[in-house]
Amino acid sequence: MPQSFEDFMAERERSSTAYSSGDPEPLDEIVATKGAATFFPPSGGTACGAEIVRERYRRDASAFSPGAKNRFEIMDSGASGDLAFWTGLQHFEGRLGGKEMRMKLRVTELFRREDGAWKLVHRHADPAADPPAPRN
Repeated sequence: MPQSFEDFMAERERSSTAYSSGDPEPLDEIVATKGAATFFPPSGGTACGAEIVRERYRRDASAFSPGAKNRFEIMDSGASGDLAFWTGLQHFEGRLGGKEMRMKLRVTELFRREDGAWKLVHRHADPAADPPAPRN
């Protein structure tokens, strides 16, 4: 029986926490292995194509250090047939590039079923700015 999207999202958050602690393996298991895939990282730029995206994730994970705290704040999500998504905020607290950091990212991720399993095919993450204080 195929994994429900809700169960997959719990796995997705765990893989994100591992990645944010420098371990790319759990994420590597759920990233698309063929066809179209895209990544728009918080630092800018793009990566396109399943193998290129997988390699980018592997390389970028090495900038993180063990022990990070990571949490998704899901604002909307859903699945229909072989496509699914979530959008919201990702909260990170840990070491990146050897420096203590806190980040709040706006995230949208898209998934498709690949050989019966949910696979990440698109991630767009950018820094979430707090809105300016109202003016009197």
